[in-house]
Amino acid sequence: MRAAAAVLCAAVALPLLAPVPAQADEWRDKQYWLADYGVTEAWKTTKGAGVLVAVIDTGVDVTHPDLAGAVAGGFDASGAGDPLGARGLGSTPGHGTLVATLLAGRGHENPVGPAEGEDSGDGKQKERKDPEASEQDKPAGNPDGIMGVAPEAEILAVSTWIGGTNPAGVPIDSQIPTAVRWAVDNGARVINMSLGSTSTAWPESWDDAFLYAEQNDVVVVAAAGNRGVGMVQVGAPATIPGVLTVAGLNRQGEASWDSSSEGISIGVAAPSENLVGGLPGTTSRYADWKGTSGAAPLVSGVAALIRAAYPEMSAADVVNRIVSTARDAGAPGTDTIYGYGILDANAAVNADVPSVTSNPLGTIAEWIRVHRRVADTSPGEADIPAPTVPDLPEPEVPEAQEPVVRDDSLSAAVVLGFSGLLVIVLAAGTVHVTRLRRRGAAAGGARDADAVSRDEAAVR
Repeated sequence: MRAAAAVLCAAVALPLLAPVPAQADEWRDKQYWLADYGVTEAWKTTKGAGVLVAVIDTGVDVTHPDLAGAVAGGFDASGAGDPLGARGLGSTPGHGTLVATLLAGRGHENPVGPAEGEDSGDGKQKERKDPEASEQDKPAGNPDGIMGVAPEAEILAVSTWIGGTNPAGVPIDSQIPTAVRWAVDNGARVINMSLGSTSTAWPESWDDAFLYAEQNDVVVVAAAGNRGVGMVQVGAPATIPGVLTVAGLNRQGEASWDSSSEGISIGVAAPSENLVGGLPGTTSRYADWKGTSGAAPLVSGVAALIRAAYPEMSAADVVNRIVSTARDAGAPGTDTIYGYGILDANAAVNADVPSVTSNPLGTIAEWIRVHRRVADTSPGEADIPAPTVPDLPEPEVPEAQEPVVRDDSLSAAVVLGFSGLLVIVLAAGTVHVTRLRRRGAAAGGARDADAVSRDEAAVR
């Protein structure tokens, strides 16, 4: 495989800020995408009940209060994690929990404070709920914390080791296909992959796993990556035909410069800035963050809503609903920034959309047939070489070496699809802030690709 190798890493600091009073529902109030992108309207039809969504990531904290009852099972593909995928791994162990809460968080009841009708301490009584209010107009019964796009869907937590050296020695190009196959075999109807690489190409070992997902009618959603850390072009697995690739938008609904990328495989764009999510810990542990790692689960959540509303609908039709109802943006028609356009959850769920016979984003089966052709051994016929890269240009990654030949391996660093993290821990009236900053390439500039471990990874 010919691919550019680049290594990025994140620095962590823990500055202490002045105490800030916490509001019980401040995190819920920040979730602008629920109303702005049609999610609350879609909830009048479905909230994702009965749909299993696999989160292939760094592991999910199943004890997080906003995920209570949301995690149906799990698996560790790294060989170094919790057998049920319930422990964070790698350089950013909290990443999987952030993703899972955005996708299927259920919020929580505030355990502190007066009960309904009781004095709140200021002479006022807490407002009683209107028993006649429509339950469909409410996001869910839990008023605080993170509410996912599909709050009644269930999560399969699949942990992988992304970032640093996996102590179990299992390479990432083996972990990914193992994770995908396990998700399919255990009933996932949607797979979320908030990760990516610096290469448009992928190991041949991934072909069968993604083909398996396609043949079993599973929707696969992947993050496009972020320019903010040098990911100027979409990389695998988001370049695999049939995968729904998600680009990022800023708070104004325009293409994000730092927290998105560009490529012909982009299917749809969703919010990737001013996001919030849950971190491993208690109700007071949340994060402001950004990146297509957060945009992807928003789209996966919409896919879960569609699959719940139309249980017999094919994966191709689910993908088509999402891209065909997207609001056009940028250049007319499809483009390399917004794909088909901007996510509209309500239209994706409720619009009258004709059925299709094939995935509008392509098929891995056809790609394999064309690009992985084996040698023809019939008499008098010359061998047909098997191309090892897709028909996509190589990414222009800063400080990357010239492409070198690698045998069916992922020479580029596999990285997580988010570019910034502001961690807030509310404890004893004190706000601790953790910022993850990109350090750039390793000291000494670009390395020879053969010297770069495929398991080195970074926050994207």
